[in-house]
Amino acid sequence: MKSPIKGLLLNIFYVVLIFLILGALYNFFNKPTVEKKEISITQLVQDINSEKVEKVTSNKDELLITYKDKSEAKTKKETNDTIGQALTNYGVEKEKLRNVSFVFGEVSEIYDWMWALFLFIILPFIIFGIFFWLIFKQAKTGAAQTFDFTKAKAKLFGAEGQPKEKITFKDVAGLKEEKEELKEIVDFLKNPDKYLKMGARIPKGVLLVGPAGCGKTLLARAVAGESDVPFFSVAGSSFVEMFVGVGSGRVRSLFASAKKHQPCLVFIDELDSIGKTRGPAITGGHEEREQTLNQLLTEMDGFEQNDKIIILAATNRSDVLDPALLRPGRFDRKVVINLPDIQEREDILSIHSEGKPMDKNAKLREVAERTPGFSGADLSNVVNEAAILAAKKGTKTITQDNLLTSIEKVLLGPERKSHVLSNKEKKITAYHEAGHALVSSLVPSAEPVRKISIISRGMAAGYTLNVPSEERYFRTKSELESSISVALGGYCTERFIFNDVSTGASDDLSKASRIARGIVKKYGMSNLGPITFGEREVEVYLDREFSETKNYSEGVAQAIDKEVEIIIKKAEKTAEDIIRENKDLIEKIVSVLMEKETIEREEFEAIIKTKK
Repeated sequence: MKSPIKGLLLNIFYVVLIFLILGALYNFFNKPTVEKKEISITQLVQDINSEKVEKVTSNKDELLITYKDKSEAKTKKETNDTIGQALTNYGVEKEKLRNVSFVFGEVSEIYDWMWALFLFIILPFIIFGIFFWLIFKQAKTGAAQTFDFTKAKAKLFGAEGQPKEKITFKDVAGLKEEKEELKEIVDFLKNPDKYLKMGARIPKGVLLVGPAGCGKTLLARAVAGESDVPFFSVAGSSFVEMFVGVGSGRVRSLFASAKKHQPCLVFIDELDSIGKTRGPAITGGHEEREQTLNQLLTEMDGFEQNDKIIILAATNRSDVLDPALLRPGRFDRKVVINLPDIQEREDILSIHSEGKPMDKNAKLREVAERTPGFSGADLSNVVNEAAILAAKKGTKTITQDNLLTSIEKVLLGPERKSHVLSNKEKKITAYHEAGHALVSSLVPSAEPVRKISIISRGMAAGYTLNVPSEERYFRTKSELESSISVALGGYCTERFIFNDVSTGASDDLSKASRIARGIVKKYGMSNLGPITFGEREVEVYLDREFSETKNYSEGVAQAIDKEVEIIIKKAEKTAEDIIRENKDLIEKIVSVLMEKETIEREEFEAIIKTKK
C-alpha cells in the first residue's frame, strides 16, 4: 500500500516541476527585444556606397540592415517599389551593391499568433489537466486500497502461471507416522470422489503441534506439493489489526478466495495468535481477536459447508487454543510433531548436506549423536555454521572438526576469544568443570561425557558436554537424582579444593533446585506420595511454565521445601564422596585442561581408567 505522505510529496514535486517549466518557457519566449536603430533609406545608400553594409533582409516594406561590425538597423521603402528600384532611385552604386547580400522573407503573423496561443493558453491547460488526472488517479487508488484493507493477506502458491518451489515428503526427513497421517489428506485432494462416494468425510482441519523448528511449516508445504493443489499460506497475526472488524473481514476474504480454487489447502501459521481461549467479556464482548476467532469458527464449520477446503494450522501453544477450535468438525486431527530421534537427525543432516562439499571423513552419525534435543532448524543451522567456518578457514571441504565446532557454537554461542580469564579464574573453572565431568562419569545412571572445555562460549566460562548414549523419552527418579549430583559436582569441587565457592555455580544450583522441585511437585517421586502440587495454567514445551496456582496449604509448602532439601542434600553428599575419593583424578583432569584447555571423550576415558 502506497504511503499517503509519499503520495503527497510526489504531488508537491509535480506542482513545483510544472511551475518551473512554465517559468522557463515564459522567460525563453518573453525576452525583452532590443530596439533596432531606425535610419533613412538615403543613409542606407550612403552606407552601401561606403561598403559598410554586409546584409539586407527584406520583409515586405521593412528592410533590416546588418553591418560588417555586426550592428543592426532598420528602414522602410516605398510600397510599390522593389528594393533594387528604391536603392537605385537614391543613387546607389551598382558595383558596390553587388557586395551586399540580400535576403527576402515574409513575416508570418498568423504563425506567430498561433504559436503564442498554444504556448500561453493551450499548453497550461494541458499541463494542469495532466496534474489533476494524476491527483484523481491517486485518490481512486487510495479508495481502492481502503476497500482492500479487509482482504486477506494470504499468499497463493501453485496457481497457474505462478512459479512454485515444489516440496514433497521426500524432502522431509523422519516423521514417518506424521507423514502417514497426512497422506490421507493428500489422497483426498487428488481423488476426492473416491471418498465422497463412500460417504466418508475427510477431516476439515489438521492441527500440527510441536516445538519451534521441528518442521511444521515444511510438512504443510510438503502436503501441498504432494497433492498439487493451490496452497494459501497466511500468518495468524496478519488477521488482527487495530481497527475493529478487519480480522473477521480478512477471514471471510480468505475463505472466499479459497472457494474459487477448491479443492485447495489453507495453511494458518501460529494459530494461537487468533485462536486463544475466549475469556470473560471484560471489554464488552467486542474484542477484535475474539471476533476474528468467531468468524474462523463459522467458516470452518458453519451453515455453509466447504467440503473441498482443508485447513492446516501450526502452533506450539496448543494448550491455549479455544476448545471450540479443537472439536470434531473443525480441527478433527491433531498431529504431534516431536523432536527428531538419532536416526531422524542423521537423515535431516544428510538432506541439509546435499549440494555442499562434505569431506569424505565427515561422520554425520557422530554429529547426530552429539545433538540430542536439536530440532530440524537447529540441525540446518549446524550444517550452515560448519560451511561458514570452512569457508572462513579457506578449506575446500566441510570437515568433521567444522561440524563438531558448529554444534558447540549453536548450543552455547561463539568462542569469546577476547575474554581472557586470569590464572586464578582459569584454575577455578578447570576444577569446576573437572568436578562435573568426574561425577558424571562415576555416578550411576548419568550421561557420559563427550567433551570438557575451559574456553569461554556465550555466557559460560567453561562447559562440560554430556550426551546420552541412547534416546530416552522417560527419566527415572535415580536418573534425576544423578543429574542433580552432576549439577552440584562443580560447586562441591570448588568448596573441597579451595574451601570457598564462586558465583560461577549459580546456574548449576538453579538447575539442581528446579529438578528437585520437579521430583516433588510434578512427578510425585518424594515421600509425600504420588501427588502433584500446583496447577499450571499455561504450559509450553521445553519445561517452561508461565504461571502456577497454589493449591496446597502452608503446611504442605513447608513439607515440599523439606523434601526438596532432603533430595538436594543427598545428591550433594553423593557428589562430595566421589570428589573426596578421587582427588587424584581431578588433579589429572585439571592438569590436562590447564595445558590443552579441551579434553575429548577418548582422552577423558583414558584418564578415568587410571583410577586405582
